[in-house]
Amino acid sequence: MCGIVGISHHKEAGKMAFLGLYALQHRGEEAAGIVTYDGKDTHVIKRTGLAVDNFDEDNIGKLKGHVAIAHTRYSTTGGSNIKNTQPILVTHRKKPIALAHNGNLTNTEGLYAKLEDEGSIFQTSMDSEIIVHLLAKSSNGDLKTWFTKVLAQLKGAFSTVFLYEDHIIGARDPQGFRPLCLGKLGDGYILASESCAFDLMKAEFVREVQPGEVVIIKGNKIESVFLPGAPKESKAYCIFENVYFARPDSHIFGDNVYQVRKRLGAQLAKEHPAQADFVMGIPDSGNYAALGYAQELDIPFEIGMIRNHYIGRTFIQPTQFLRDFRVRVKLNPIREMIKGKRVIVVEDSIVRGTTSRNRIQEIREAGAKEIHMRISCPPIISPCFYGIDFPSTKELIAHNKTVQEIAGFIKVDSLGYLSLEGMLSVMKEKGSFCTACFTGKYPVPIPKNTDKLQLECRGA
Repeated sequence: MCGIVGISHHKEAGKMAFLGLYALQHRGEEAAGIVTYDGKDTHVIKRTGLAVDNFDEDNIGKLKGHVAIAHTRYSTTGGSNIKNTQPILVTHRKKPIALAHNGNLTNTEGLYAKLEDEGSIFQTSMDSEIIVHLLAKSSNGDLKTWFTKVLAQLKGAFSTVFLYEDHIIGARDPQGFRPLCLGKLGDGYILASESCAFDLMKAEFVREVQPGEVVIIKGNKIESVFLPGAPKESKAYCIFENVYFARPDSHIFGDNVYQVRKRLGAQLAKEHPAQADFVMGIPDSGNYAALGYAQELDIPFEIGMIRNHYIGRTFIQPTQFLRDFRVRVKLNPIREMIKGKRVIVVEDSIVRGTTSRNRIQEIREAGAKEIHMRISCPPIISPCFYGIDFPSTKELIAHNKTVQEIAGFIKVDSLGYLSLEGMLSVMKEKGSFCTACFTGKYPVPIPKNTDKLQLECRGA
């Protein structure tokens, strides 16, 4: 999971790209980068860490140009290191090509082997680099033909933005796993993973890039083409974007994320009501479903835990040590609110179970009389191969334990998950979502080699 941005036809494209990254920081905290083009030269800054730490007034001022693309990384293929920061920038036939990619390809191994056999030399261990090599080996002329020919070879999840000289090109895979939005700023256009990026730039949300669509932007002109067969492909929007990942003020998949999460909470209340003194969410993503749950049952909604906002998102940390550390310092219960009370705790999901167990222990130590936990999605039983770093099945607690066993593990008085049918019932586009993490049924065939570090192992 990553955040991507593309800026066209703006005199301060680099600055706008930074604002986009800042708004999309929740999508990845491992690295951030920006590439700009001024009509003659490219300018690039890529570093590990947060966007706000990587860019300041001085170095943003060096990002000259009227077009830009940017990327904030959460690694799902390849290690977390400087060589794997994006955007990827190369020179092909004396012209710059830069790429920022969100998602995971599922035919990585076959394409990688083929390209190596043909003489390609890889500089990173990311599946994203494959796209650049395919572009270099394909005949370039008409941009629409060139890019559609290359992108049609890819399988799996890809929302991408390219910088090719003074063009910005955006593309989305035929299933539409990952979001990609189109906005308007002045005379130019903007591409971003989520619409919340447009708000910070004071840009106008135009529409979502459609699954299988390629948009080619030059100056204030835009044209569109679809990948072969794309309109007929079954849609498979990642429903976990709505459950957890996307910002609640974003519009993705034809709906507002905040409203979706409230509806999930209301449906959860219908399926798993409980008697309690108040309802609380696990900040921040659990708050919105908790509000919908409380309103549906007419139970008071309270803020029972305070989040330390100087700590990033626990789920997207690359190691268990960092996840455990951030769990301890990220949230603190309000003891005076909780002591002696029956509490309904609403969380967006349970992945490994260790985070939930630690949070419940803190609420119990704060003096809760009863704790009833409610989860606003079904049990996660299968890994994701389309861009979310869910662990292997042996680490997914719901793959190996029943709901009752999970309740015992995290030490709650009761536990209820939203049903798959209930979750889909509140979505506007009900038949258009990927639910593989809840069902094990994958809409696009998954790779044989599922190791996140598969490309790094080749060089070992």
